[in-house]
Amino acid sequence: MKNLIKSLSAFQNECPIIHKDTKGHNYTYADLPQIFNTINPLMKKHGLCFSQLLENDGIRTILFHVESGEQLESFTVIPKVKLGNMNDFQAMGSGYTYFRRYCISSILGLVTDKDTDAAGTQVASPNNLSLTTKDLKELESVLNDCQSVEAVKEVWADVEDNYKLDKRVVNLFSTRKQQLTK
Repeated sequence: MKNLIKSLSAFQNECPIIHKDTKGHNYTYADLPQIFNTINPLMKKHGLCFSQLLENDGIRTILFHVESGEQLESFTVIPKVKLGNMNDFQAMGSGYTYFRRYCISSILGLVTDKDTDAAGTQVASPNNLSLTTKDLKELESVLNDCQSVEAVKEVWADVEDNYKLDKRVVNLFSTRKQQLTK
């Protein structure tokens, strides 16, 4: 594993932040072509390659060191969810694409968004201080109406900037996501 780790370290030191330029429903993200355009030349330079295999209910991401054959792998289960008006095949394709992005980002240690924590720029919003019990109940009601994890993420995208530091709100979202993935 020594060769793989050495090459991965060199790759990570050279790989830039990949900015979220693709617009989704109330959020932005780094899409696969954007990620691949950034990482492929650097992976080649540092003797790395990867494969992402669909297996049963998930995706296996394997990172290889080309010369030594050393490898690092990860398996992630892809939850089956209904996404709006999509048929089952469209929802499945969307899930595969979504998890391919996050799995490759995870195994390579990519940064695909702004890291405000490290810069110390994260500041409590004034809204965090004024979130009433009534507001919290209304948010809980909205979340209970969500029938998919994707719907929960869309609601989160709307409230994240104002309430991401409020542990009560974060707990509501986490609880609803867990309920939907069971």
